Amino acid sequence: MLKESKAFSGFSAGDIPKAKEFYAGTLGLEVSESHDILTLHLAGENNVIIYPKPNHVPATFTVLNFPVDDLDFAVDELTKRGVQFEHYDLPGIKTDEKGIRRGGNGPTVAWFKDPAGNILSVVEGAGAI
Repeated sequence: MLKESKAFSGFSAGDIPKAKEFYAGTLGLEVSESHDILTLHLAGENNVIIYPKPNHVPATFTVLNFPVDDLDFAVDELTKRGVQFEHYDLPGIKTDEKGIRRGGNGPTVAWFKDPAGNILSVVEGAGAI
């Protein structure tokens, strides 16, 4: 029954207009809105919804990953748009001055937060996951 379903993911935000400005304006994604729910229209017919939640608490894990061909370029461009990347110095997760984790276990990746505090990432290479 569910095998053929076109599943989609979603997460919450406390301020939908602010989220819409960030995802459409800052990140440059195609975004639509219906009944106070945002739909991010991503490549490959993937959609992600962002729904309002008055008592929203940000996720403590990555809720959305964006594969890119050139991570340094993506980080530089997003930084120019006002995105601030997270910096980690933890066992197994150490980022450089740009906020990029290079080498180690896993792909080359940089994390940032949306206005609601949800964690997003840009990750190098479509096959990195």
